Amino acid sequence: MTRRPTYLDHGATTTVRPEAVDAMTRELAHTGNPSSLHGPGRAARTRLEEHREAIADALGATPSEVIFTSGGTESDNLAVVGTYRRRHRENPARTRVLVSALEHPAVIDAVEHLVEHEGALATWVECDSDGIVSPTALAAAIDADGGPDTVALVTIMWVNNEIGVVQDVPALAATAHAHGIPFHSDAVQAVGHVPMHFADSGVDLMTVTGHKLGGPPGIGLLLARRDAPIDATSYGGGQERKIRSGTLATHLVAGLAAAIALATAECEAEGERLMHLRDALITGILERVPGTVVTGAWEPGDRLRRSPTNAHVLVPECEGDSLLFLLDAAGIACSTGSACHAGVPRPSHVVLALGHPEDMASGAIRLTLGHDTTEDDVQAVLDVIGDCVERAQRAWRAGQARRAG
Repeated sequence: MTRRPTYLDHGATTTVRPEAVDAMTRELAHTGNPSSLHGPGRAARTRLEEHREAIADALGATPSEVIFTSGGTESDNLAVVGTYRRRHRENPARTRVLVSALEHPAVIDAVEHLVEHEGALATWVECDSDGIVSPTALAAAIDADGGPDTVALVTIMWVNNEIGVVQDVPALAATAHAHGIPFHSDAVQAVGHVPMHFADSGVDLMTVTGHKLGGPPGIGLLLARRDAPIDATSYGGGQERKIRSGTLATHLVAGLAAAIALATAECEAEGERLMHLRDALITGILERVPGTVVTGAWEPGDRLRRSPTNAHVLVPECEGDSLLFLLDAAGIACSTGSACHAGVPRPSHVVLALGHPEDMASGAIRLTLGHDTTEDDVQAVLDVIGDCVERAQRAWRAGQARRAG
């Protein structure tokens, strides 16, 4: 009997929950644009608003704070660009965007667009060697370069997509608010994995997407407080508080609502289960591969500073891409977290921000767990990791010898 492939790349996308598929299937049996005024349209609107209420309840928000989008990238862009434009328009002195050095490209590229095309200035908020951004570091960044009156927005992600480090977002949001600055957090990797409550967090804007928590791809949301200063970045029918126009795919909203309800309801029990699997995976790799380093904050049993879903390590004398392909050939699907620019592999900016040298950072490998991950999946990795690393290291040493010769 052929064993199923071991999928440990849930940080990239996760399996759609059967309950979400069922919810989408039921919705697809209906016809009606929720913006239409006839009977089928009004019925679609009713179902849509019921899903909105369920999502708001699960995330600790009010229904009016839920703005549906196409996913995490659009939500991040809308939060960063929309907030900057509104705040800068209200006061042209507000030219700075404070962003952590660990952010997802959806945030970093949006900030760089504002720098290149709209006169913004990026202030990078540094982290410590564990990947933690402290309120003290944020306060120092706010006070730099003209002080708080020049800051349009602070954006710091809740759980890092590469190394799984969890930030103390309520404390960071409180620091921003103490200076009168709105705070955005990319929570794509956080919902359903770590405890969170939008109203209690103090966050003004929060990004969520469906396909990282058992929902369908192509749907996400931006939680935006009613007083959040944000301009629209797209125009059309004026849906979603006139902040994000476009006809909503009610079947995707239905799937998202089902997935969020499950993920948040199971967060505590599932987090405990996955934490034990994560720790078994990390400790097993450390035992089998001498010299391996865990990237970011981690202690066995810790769910406060590291997501229970994330195992990210640096393997010495190894190219992460080579190890990735060898693991893939052995039936293990994972990722490196590195970026490739113009065909040239480069270490991850996240790993470098923690202070790791480039040669060590190039050996990054990320294994991320999800709702269908089992003990057998962990054991499958541990059964092959030693051989795969040995072969990747031999290839690395051969390459070093060729370059030296």
